[in-house]
Amino acid sequence: MTSWAELRAELDRWAPDGVTLWWRDDDAVSPGPELRTLLSCASGAPIALAVVPARLDAGLAHALDGSNVLVMQHGYSHANHAPPESAKMELGAHRPYSHTLGDLATGWARLEAVFGARARPILVPPWNRIAPALVPFLPEIGYRGLSTFGARRRAETIRGFMQINTHVDIVDWRGTRGFVGEEQALGALVGHLAARRTAAAEKGEPTGLLTHHLIHDEAAWAFLARLCEETRSHPSARWLDADEAFRPGIGAKTGAPN
Repeated sequence: MTSWAELRAELDRWAPDGVTLWWRDDDAVSPGPELRTLLSCASGAPIALAVVPARLDAGLAHALDGSNVLVMQHGYSHANHAPPESAKMELGAHRPYSHTLGDLATGWARLEAVFGARARPILVPPWNRIAPALVPFLPEIGYRGLSTFGARRRAETIRGFMQINTHVDIVDWRGTRGFVGEEQALGALVGHLAARRTAAAEKGEPTGLLTHHLIHDEAAWAFLARLCEETRSHPSARWLDADEAFRPGIGAKTGAPN
């Protein structure tokens, strides 16, 4: 059973600032109490907020004033275009790519207009799924990065186009849709850090935390508060903002002791 003590023990095995972490929160559309709780819980840790452009309430921009939050694009409308028997996808091969790319361009224009300098041209596919054949078109229409879930195949799928994924999802999607539990969440976190340290996973990719503030229960919030406390007080852990996470070579600067 993975515990907080095991997380601290893993952090102790790393050099100062060697544990690079980043935080992505999905499905943001509007201001509200859940967003305020997220910002309070993070205690200043940088968050990449994945916003759904077609459902965006412009008041969200004002709610982020003074926060350490950067905005990414979460598809266009978070609509499923796959048939019922298939996994849900908005950015799949189920309709012409020209339609999908047009939607994405419209969505990016909306984000840029609402958030200005806070917006980053990084695409977060709804349900963390995107047709591989669509990816080469993304830099052509202005995107400079992609983020899904799980181990990436390579840092740059196309020269100059970064992919930085998340690895620790705290929601029990296949069960209660509440908090997945400390054991599973910590197991994923400690497991990815250990894999990076031992070169079983790519050292250069920051360990990504994935949250969904609109559906968190009290147990999820309590876990996040404890995680922020544990990591911010440890000399090995460093939270990156989206700009740092997507900077080429970020993982080469720090790491585990030799």
